[in-house]
Amino acid sequence: MKRLLSLFMISALLLAFGCSSEPEKKADAPAEPAKKAMYVFGGGPAGGTFQTVANGIQVLPAIKSNSLFTVKAQSSGGSVENLRTTNSGRVAFSTVYAGEVFLGRNGKMKNDDKKYEDVLVVGYLYGAPAQLVIRKGSGITSAKDLEGKKVGVGNAGSGAFANCERFFTHLGIWDKIERNAMGYNDAAQAFGNEQLDAFWLLTAFPSGAVIMAAQTNDIDLIDLGKDATDSGYFDAYPYFGKLTIPAGTYRGVDHDTPSFFDSALLVANADVPADVIYELCKIVWSPEGLKHMVEQKKTFKAMSVEDGLKGVNPSATPLHPGAEKFWKEKGVLK
Repeated sequence: MKRLLSLFMISALLLAFGCSSEPEKKADAPAEPAKKAMYVFGGGPAGGTFQTVANGIQVLPAIKSNSLFTVKAQSSGGSVENLRTTNSGRVAFSTVYAGEVFLGRNGKMKNDDKKYEDVLVVGYLYGAPAQLVIRKGSGITSAKDLEGKKVGVGNAGSGAFANCERFFTHLGIWDKIERNAMGYNDAAQAFGNEQLDAFWLLTAFPSGAVIMAAQTNDIDLIDLGKDATDSGYFDAYPYFGKLTIPAGTYRGVDHDTPSFFDSALLVANADVPADVIYELCKIVWSPEGLKHMVEQKKTFKAMSVEDGLKGVNPSATPLHPGAEKFWKEKGVLK
């Protein structure tokens, strides 16, 4: 009995002095501010418009100040590389040509039957025409005249390279030229040093690389529209559109030059949250966002809410759910 009383008295004393078997509860610490998610935007090679897209969106004031996420531009080989890295989730956003999006989704890429189904369309950026630069007075009047010539064919892994290979293979000259895989600026420099007879681009005009080449050379452009029409290229690849590069676009090229173009699309990985994509669309396609993009390069005058899905067939190349919500609200998508 005495032992029980002693234990009781000890317990009472412990309670009286505030001691207990439970640890003392500390006051709640102030919650740390949530960190913004950071998403990588795959750009392109130096001198190309793809990298300008990524850089421009990265520094857009409303992107930098929004509370949801930030964007980090990262250079890349171009369209084909972007297709693969976006599909794998190594980058969240990128620019990819509509042709690669379509062919990749359907497992029809050259020597690659993988289906890239996690690349979803966000919106149309601009049309990228094929341009083939030669020296004035060279006697080259068609791409077929390049047989045996040294040609810059675009950066390996880029949409320019893939489209050059596709077009030249269609014409039967891909294996008959001396191919030099390099970016646009490097090609313009090599052309200026007479290390190339011609170089190919698939980018918006005016191209800085072609302007560079025209500063030290008398240049001309090949009529690729005629080559494409005569060879049945538009029948074989119906996602290409027709356009004309106006006379005076480049120094010394005083004639209109018909060509064909692919659509450069902003795409995203399927796992990027819909609210992030929706917010991105609201910022980029706002009046302030569009003005900012044009300030980066005149090419982006092609961007508008009205043409936000130009060249996009959602049944063939599906939209990201966040983009779908945005374009429906804008009345572009029914």
